[in-house]
Amino acid sequence: MSHTFRSRVLALGAALALATGLSACAGGSTSAGNTANDTAQEGDASTITFWSNHPGSSRDVELQLIEEFEKQNPDLQVELVTAGKNYEEVAQRFNAALAGGDLPDVIVASDVTWFNFALNEATTPLDELWEQNGVDADSYVDTLRDDYLYNDMHYGMPYARSTNLMYWNTDDLKAAGLPTDRGPESWQEFDEWAAKIKAELNKPALTVPDGSNYLDWYFQGMVWAFGGAYSDEWKPMFSSPETIEAGKFLQDQVKKGHIEIGTDPTVAFGSGKASGLLESTGSLGGLKKTATVPFMTTFLPGPGPSAATGGAGLAVPNGISDQRKANAVKFMDFMTSEDNTITFTQATGYMPVRKNAVDNPREESFLNENPNARTAIEQLGENTKSQDFARVFVPGGGQRIGAALDRITIGGEDVEKVFAELDSETEQVVKRDIEPKL
Repeated sequence: MSHTFRSRVLALGAALALATGLSACAGGSTSAGNTANDTAQEGDASTITFWSNHPGSSRDVELQLIEEFEKQNPDLQVELVTAGKNYEEVAQRFNAALAGGDLPDVIVASDVTWFNFALNEATTPLDELWEQNGVDADSYVDTLRDDYLYNDMHYGMPYARSTNLMYWNTDDLKAAGLPTDRGPESWQEFDEWAAKIKAELNKPALTVPDGSNYLDWYFQGMVWAFGGAYSDEWKPMFSSPETIEAGKFLQDQVKKGHIEIGTDPTVAFGSGKASGLLESTGSLGGLKKTATVPFMTTFLPGPGPSAATGGAGLAVPNGISDQRKANAVKFMDFMTSEDNTITFTQATGYMPVRKNAVDNPREESFLNENPNARTAIEQLGENTKSQDFARVFVPGGGQRIGAALDRITIGGEDVEKVFAELDSETEQVVKRDIEPKL
């Protein structure tokens, strides 16, 4: 996260904090977080309840790490709960618990869900807890740690962190007479590659998830490469000429059969039905096990930065007792330690979240043997930036954008009309849910 971006969020946080204070003084309603904190749930402090969607099919490795944590901490037990099949379902379950139910100790909070929890004080700031419990916050990769920075406090610890990558079937590239040591350098070059693949192999060059499976995240990088944006801070930019150009390009590629929008694109790519895949780094672990074709990973087409950071962190509910919070932070520190982030990321394909992990001999050996895993680490430093406000800070932004993209790709609707409606809808949500707090 850039200094400028952090400054913007800090400024927002200060304004919101002031607004919240004035509201309380005026007798306004308190947030769910404040209410929960006033009546903190004691619960069983010896049991840490961990709500996860097991990102990157990580349930087995989560259980492995939990078993080791319990060995090292015999006075504590961890209950791993499948709280949803994706980040949104975990967030929905957590919101339901905030309204009246048993709160967990640790939740998976995604790039899209964490800010709304922090804004409404549903999750607790971690900085003081880190200091009290001996957590070395500086050992996290700065960019990944500060993605959870709001009002000069951190509301998450990096966990299953990713960028999006391109995966390429190297046999298909060779058969189409294309390079097998790099990806297309621009989306215009991708169009040229796709035409050759279609002519030679009669299959899509690229398969991408649909709007209900984070197409809005993958498309963000294409928008940036075309010089557009989802928003300029809180101002929607879907109707800008550059963003519309990117939308029309995506729609045209789908019409040509160059890009296929699928509900399970990793299976299509792994079985050879498409030559390329645009997916998360978190898909790498599964593809290594299941793909029947040889493949390489590459950066997204530029000009860069043309890939968004993403994935999820770990957060602590604000409405539990201090002892439960301390135990939760101890568990989160363990799950994301240097050794354990290496274990987790090697099993899933996500990026190590601790600075020293990349230089660890075990990780160096792994990366030398698995160059596909190195791509995400290199792209993080060279070709990524933090996401536009319209997706990650505006409530429901990702789902709203994803639905619009389904309309122009699967539905074939007019891009300018759909994006104009998206501009209007986003502006209305900002005015209703954000501006009153400013």
